Amino acid sequence: MSTEPRKPGEYDDIIDLPHPVSAVHAPMPRKDRAAQFAPFAALTGYSETVAETARYTDRQMELDPDEIERLNRKLVALNGRLSEAPQVSITYFQPDARKAGGSYETWAGVLKRIDPTFGFVEGEDGLQIPISRIIAIGE
Repeated sequence: MSTEPRKPGEYDDIIDLPHPVSAVHAPMPRKDRAAQFAPFAALTGYSETVAETARYTDRQMELDPDEIERLNRKLVALNGRLSEAPQVSITYFQPDARKAGGSYETWAGVLKRIDPTFGFVEGEDGLQIPISRIIAIGE
């Protein structure tokens, strides 16, 4: 669009004509007209990037030695009862795949195995949870 002022007499023949309106087609809503130009957005993926940046993640908390000892005693006790197929709930930290931090998840099910050598517990459904990420165990 030009910033120069219009010269007198230029477009005088059409300047006061009414806006043409189709007798056949209804006017397109503004929202739909704007959507026509969406494929030409200069910042493709920008809104997804902003949403990902705004997504909140937790930091993994570090347990004090007393809490670690308490969890270890629970794991030892559960290891002695694995033949009974104990029903437990385990709250653990799950790192985020895309950014620093993660979230706390709670798994509930039958405990199948505790592997102190490789440092994980395994549920009957096959989920393996690293012992170092566990913050609570309930029965």
